[in-house]
Amino acid sequence: MTMTVHVDIVSAEKEIFSGLAEMVFAPAELGEVGISPRHAPFITRLNPGEVRIKVTETESHPFYISGGYLEVQPHLVTILADTAIRAKDIDEAAALDAKARAEEALADKTGKLDYATAQIQLAQAVMQLRTLDRFRKRGG
Repeated sequence: MTMTVHVDIVSAEKEIFSGLAEMVFAPAELGEVGISPRHAPFITRLNPGEVRIKVTETESHPFYISGGYLEVQPHLVTILADTAIRAKDIDEAAALDAKARAEEALADKTGKLDYATAQIQLAQAVMQLRTLDRFRKRGG
């Protein structure tokens, strides 16, 4: 029998996922991490990007997160995110619009808009689109 770990993904709005997984992949602050059952405990910040829950050898669930925190215990992985969206639920048109607006803000040299905020918005939109693209390529 394959070993599993319980995974909870929770956003500010609701619980997005709760179930067993063979592996969890997440965009930690210092690089992507892979967590397997009985992993050593740790806590880290997460960057915007894709979280992938490998349920079985042939089934995985991708999610976009806007950033947040990851807590790992030997039998429990918890992801707390401001925003978490199943890849299949990402609104491509809204993400493309957000990307375009952020790129316009970054190109605006008048100083009317906050450059750091525009960079964050651009990174989040790009990661949503990348997560959706990976989901589609995997046959989702």
